[in-house]
Amino acid sequence: MTDLSVQVGRTRLKNPVIAASGEHLIEDDGILSAIAAGAGAVVMKSSNDSAAAQRQLLQAEYAALDANWNRVGWGSGAPRDTTLLTRSGLTPLGFEEWLDQARRMDAAARKADCVLVASVVMAGVEDAVRRARAVEDAGLRVFEFNIGTPYASQAAKGAVSTELSPARVAELVGQVTSAVSIPVWVKLSGQSERVPDLVAAATGAGAESAVIAGRALGLVPDLETMQPMLGTSCGIGGYWNLPLTCHWLATTRARLGPDQALIGINGACSGPDVARMMLAGASAVGLSSAVMLRGWNVLRDAVADLEAYCAGKGASARDLVGRAADARRSFAEMPVLDQVWRNHVPAPLVPGEEVRRNR
Repeated sequence: MTDLSVQVGRTRLKNPVIAASGEHLIEDDGILSAIAAGAGAVVMKSSNDSAAAQRQLLQAEYAALDANWNRVGWGSGAPRDTTLLTRSGLTPLGFEEWLDQARRMDAAARKADCVLVASVVMAGVEDAVRRARAVEDAGLRVFEFNIGTPYASQAAKGAVSTELSPARVAELVGQVTSAVSIPVWVKLSGQSERVPDLVAAATGAGAESAVIAGRALGLVPDLETMQPMLGTSCGIGGYWNLPLTCHWLATTRARLGPDQALIGINGACSGPDVARMMLAGASAVGLSSAVMLRGWNVLRDAVADLEAYCAGKGASARDLVGRAADARRSFAEMPVLDQVWRNHVPAPLVPGEEVRRNR
């Protein structure tokens, strides 16, 4: 058997496939399904004490879009090039009910050698610290502190957070990590040119890993109605974001060194995508939108396909981490080539020739 186990700081995962937070992980049945599908870790749908954030779930709406930005059906038959546009919300559970769910789901996860992760989207740091302490007291093993949601500029004030200042990240993360002894994973935004700086701030303040990089805000106009799809700017993600995430993983690894555990998020849809993010520097990889769209088999197949890839390479999962990132070179280091650019421009238009319309 190929060894798929990985380390994320102090935390061992049986495999690097993480069922990342989403609406499909609000209810017990969803969490249990992710565990049964073989995920190495499952991140509960995030919580906080903001009434506005909880109300967002009642206002949530979702669109699956094809490569031409037209709506496609939701379900297992959705093509790989589907983009998800969403207005999302947090768990509707109150604090005590959420904590009780965490305890029950952690017991189920342990039986399957899976790590349950309790997640909080920051509304206020005092609430985040309180919940982190409660999570530790409940016996859970990892706390995710989400300060990288895409929605903060669009949501009600104080509902959620998109922190883009390294100094602010260090301040907030330090308050949480100093309050608990369990590992803290910090989820950060990709809506910045300073992702490595944000990660350095978080890990310097005691986070054991950073989850990078969260979805961006996007707006898709509807040609028929001439209005924004779903009425506003929304969180957007899809397979096309994988190269961006891999870039941030590689640059962050170069900044912080190979010993810093990183978790890739945003763009992975399959086992080969998990391998790609690991080669870019991730120790583990979260899948969310693809699972929510296509179902639990996405997780099962990702584990199986990753195992097949590693077996074919004669490598363990840990052997993958950072291989491509460490081979990355600068433009200045690339060899001089002989007019290669000429092979990649269209032929000149001959006068009088009809211009054919591209479809």
